[in-house]
Amino acid sequence: MVTRIFTVGVYGKTETEFFGDLIKAHVDTFCDIRRRRGVRGSQYAFVNSTYLQRALADRGVKYKYFPDLAPSNDIRKAQQLTDAQQGILKRNRQELGDEFRRRYVEEVLGHFDSAKFGQAFELDTQNIVLFCVERNPAACHRSLLAERLERDWGVSVEHL
Repeated sequence: MVTRIFTVGVYGKTETEFFGDLIKAHVDTFCDIRRRRGVRGSQYAFVNSTYLQRALADRGVKYKYFPDLAPSNDIRKAQQLTDAQQGILKRNRQELGDEFRRRYVEEVLGHFDSAKFGQAFELDTQNIVLFCVERNPAACHRSLLAERLERDWGVSVEHL
């Protein structure tokens, strides 16, 4: 039974910091909620799918992929437009735009069943982490999902 939810991004972290944070938090299940499971550039190659899954398995952490929890391309385009209007690069974004938030909550979380999501985990699962790339959780859809799970499951959320 899940008793704790964490979220983590990769931007601004080294491989050692990233995996160290997961181990310190006693994460047993890693939830990849990106649509594309790769990041451009060698700096973050350690979170590209094949390497990431192997590295997690080596540390005893289960990997689960939930592409349906990623924002659609249309929702992402709405955020890109907001970023462009504000002159902000994705990696420097501090919060999600109103249009992104509204559409993600409506189009993705509107069909989301927290109880069914919980059934995706083994009975001994205690600490899950929701992963996407943004450094700041307020600038990423993982914070919206975490808020929903915190409310529905009554468990605490911590951003690593």
